Amino acid sequence: MATAAGTATITETARAFFDACETGAGWEGCSPYCHADAGFSAQAEPLADISTLEGYADWMKGVLGPLPDARYELRSFATDPDRNNVSAYAVFSATHTGDGGPVPPTGKSTSSDYVYVMDFEDGKIRHMTKIWNASLALKDLGWA
Repeated sequence: MATAAGTATITETARAFFDACETGAGWEGCSPYCHADAGFSAQAEPLADISTLEGYADWMKGVLGPLPDARYELRSFATDPDRNNVSAYAVFSATHTGDGGPVPPTGKSTSSDYVYVMDFEDGKIRHMTKIWNASLALKDLGWA
């Protein structure tokens, strides 16, 4: 639903960003929904050195090489207007059959819960936090 001025709501923007990011659109596909200098944080080892949303979007794009069947199941999507943020809870599922991972293809699969909390400013994402137990996903895939 659009506002009277014709601009997207934060819910619509968050949903469009989430889909672009999770389907490997990279920063090119995600940037229209974000501030150019949008920040990123996560308490997960594979993401420890990533501090920008641009870096994370491109990291997600790269993940699809070793995990070509990657997909997500959105389980919850909620907007908190008082805090000007949107949270998305999903399950990421994939099998390591493609090249480009940290080890040769293992044929192993994962289904991993995660949450994005997208903070908004002026209708665009200013910062995103990813909540994810990376160590379990990496073990499932045979990467750790």
